[in-house]
Amino acid sequence: MKTVNLCREQVYSGNLLLVNARYPLRQAIAPEQIRPLERETAEHSRVFLERKTALVLETLFTTIGSGSLLVPVSGFRTRKEQEDIYASSLKELGKDFTESYVASPGHSEHETGLAIDLALNREPIDFLRPYLPRDGICGRFRSKAASYGFVERYQAGKEARTGIAPEPWHFRYVGLPHASIMDAHGFCLEEYLDYLREFPYEGRHLKVHVENKSFELFYKKAEDELTEIHLPGYLPFQVSGDNREGFIFTLWR
Repeated sequence: MKTVNLCREQVYSGNLLLVNARYPLRQAIAPEQIRPLERETAEHSRVFLERKTALVLETLFTTIGSGSLLVPVSGFRTRKEQEDIYASSLKELGKDFTESYVASPGHSEHETGLAIDLALNREPIDFLRPYLPRDGICGRFRSKAASYGFVERYQAGKEARTGIAPEPWHFRYVGLPHASIMDAHGFCLEEYLDYLREFPYEGRHLKVHVENKSFELFYKKAEDELTEIHLPGYLPFQVSGDNREGFIFTLWR
C-alpha cells in the first residue's frame, strides 16, 4: 500500500474544479502552467490554455483534421480580462444578457485555463456567442470530444443547475474517464460531482471501462488539516479537488 497525504488547499486545484456562481475560483493558475494554442491562424488573436488542456485539444484538432475550419475564440482569461468583459457586456448588452452568458469575475471557468470557446471559421465571429453548429467539422469535434476529456459544459435543460444559458460553443476539459461518464449519463458538472459523492473512499467505489481502459473512482471529503488516503501501491492514480470540500480519486486498473 502507499499513503497519499493532501493538504486542505489542494481541494482548490485539479481538472474537476467546480467554478460557478456559488463556488468562486479560490486559487489562480500559475503563469507557467499556461501556454498558447499552436494551431491558430494569423487573423485571430492568440488563445491560451492550461498546458495539458492545450496539448489534448491540439491532438483532438489533428485527429479530426480541423485545419483552419475551427477557431479558438476564448480560452484562459485573467481576472482583469474577465472584469473588463463583464463590465463591457453590462454596458452594451444589459443585465439579463450578461447574467445569462457571462460569468462574474472570479466565477468564470475561463479563469481556470480549462475552458475553451470555439467557432466555425465563418465571419463575423461573435466573441460572446460564437457559432458552433452540430454538423460538419463541428459535429466531428463533438463526436470525439468526450474521448479526449472535453464536455459541452452548459447544455440546454441544465440551466437550473449551471446558472448559465445553453452555450454549445463552450467546452471544458475534465479528462478521462470523467468526460465519457458525463456524456453517457447526460450529466452537467454539478450533477456529476454530486453523483461521485455516492462512491466514498470508505464504501463502494465506481468502476468503469472507458477507451479500452478500466478505472476505479471514489470521493473523499477533506479533513481540516491533512487528508490521508491509502491506495494499492501498484496502481497509477490521479486526484483532483472539486473546489467545494473534497477530492476525486481516479485509479487505473
